[in-house]
Amino acid sequence: MTSKTNEEFQKAISVCRDIYVKKMSDYGTSWRIMRPSSVTDQIMIKAKRIRQIEMSGQSRINEGIRSEFIGIVNYAAMALIQLDLGPADQPHMDANEAARLYDEKIAAARALMGDKNTDYNEAWRDMRVSSFTDIILMKINRTKEIENNAGHTIISEGVDANYMDMINYALFALIQIDEKNAE
Repeated sequence: MTSKTNEEFQKAISVCRDIYVKKMSDYGTSWRIMRPSSVTDQIMIKAKRIRQIEMSGQSRINEGIRSEFIGIVNYAAMALIQLDLGPADQPHMDANEAARLYDEKIAAARALMGDKNTDYNEAWRDMRVSSFTDIILMKINRTKEIENNAGHTIISEGVDANYMDMINYALFALIQIDEKNAE
């Protein structure tokens, strides 16, 4: 991974983490009651909204696609945590522990991105943001199929790999959006 990519990823991750921590301050860890499949559906809602805005050019809510990609990163990290811990009847989790688990999941996704980015020679830089949206939607559909099959696959990676890919594609989109806004 190039130093530029590393810096851009760190910046995008920092933005996402800051929002995750601030929302935890507002809402606590209420998301802990969710089953991973419900988190998948939350990610789907965000990705479908992004696609609708991309295709129509219109939004009735005063939040653009950037905030939705941030939401995808954060919900996918929550989903990875939920895969490990399972849903809780009582959603309270220590904020420091929730932040530590978030950092752990993001670090794993980032390591995967580094390996894939090296193999693919930063091909994502030549992609469109709308392609990241479509790939995330595809990953959501794959995840839902695996969830509907009780997590069983014959040859494919599991839901955890799909969540990590969703994180990375959303981060790619955030980097490109921020680059475009900086122009």
